[in-house]
Amino acid sequence: MHAEFWHHCWQNQRIGFHQSDVHPLLPVVLSQLFWDQTKAIFVPLCGKSLDLWWLSGRGQVIGAELSELACQQFYQEQRQPYVVSGYKEFRHFSHQNVAIWQGDYFRLEPSQLGSIGLIYDRAALIALPAPMRFEYVRQLKQLCQGPVSLLLLSLEYPQEEMSGPPFSVAEQEIRQLFDFASSIELLAVRNLTGRPFAQRQFQVSQLVEKAFWIRW
Repeated sequence: MHAEFWHHCWQNQRIGFHQSDVHPLLPVVLSQLFWDQTKAIFVPLCGKSLDLWWLSGRGQVIGAELSELACQQFYQEQRQPYVVSGYKEFRHFSHQNVAIWQGDYFRLEPSQLGSIGLIYDRAALIALPAPMRFEYVRQLKQLCQGPVSLLLLSLEYPQEEMSGPPFSVAEQEIRQLFDFASSIELLAVRNLTGRPFAQRQFQVSQLVEKAFWIRW
């Protein structure tokens, strides 16, 4: 997925991946888990997800997003003030609870994030085709060197029945991608077959969402 693809989606408001409410698994699952809440929460490829506002009640949130339009809409739709500044090739959207680095995720530096205690991936990994997923995880490991916890939401369906994004990422692949982790725990499974995923309805024979708790 080249940058132009995502810029085009936002410019034309083809954002069926955006969820108009907090993800239903997030409050349920996260309330049962523990991480270092003295450190920030990182949300890669965050879009304008309302999950960020919910997470901000549990700590400082730092997002990373390619689209400037997504960042603007994130604050404006909630009538939240923000300040924009520049840093190298990035724009930094600053807010007292939620800050976003707008630019290429793969060019982020650890110093831009500081100390991260929790990573939340709702739809970042599944937005990437297979060749990019390894690079995504490698960058995540470099940015958040641990100890850190990751709440990862994945999607599984017969890939031959639909071309992504979102892509199907099987549990076996997740365990291979994060083979450096000290633990990978399957927390929850949601059967979404025949039901909408965010704002879209997929014509696939099976659709399953899984939540993983990964630590390194």
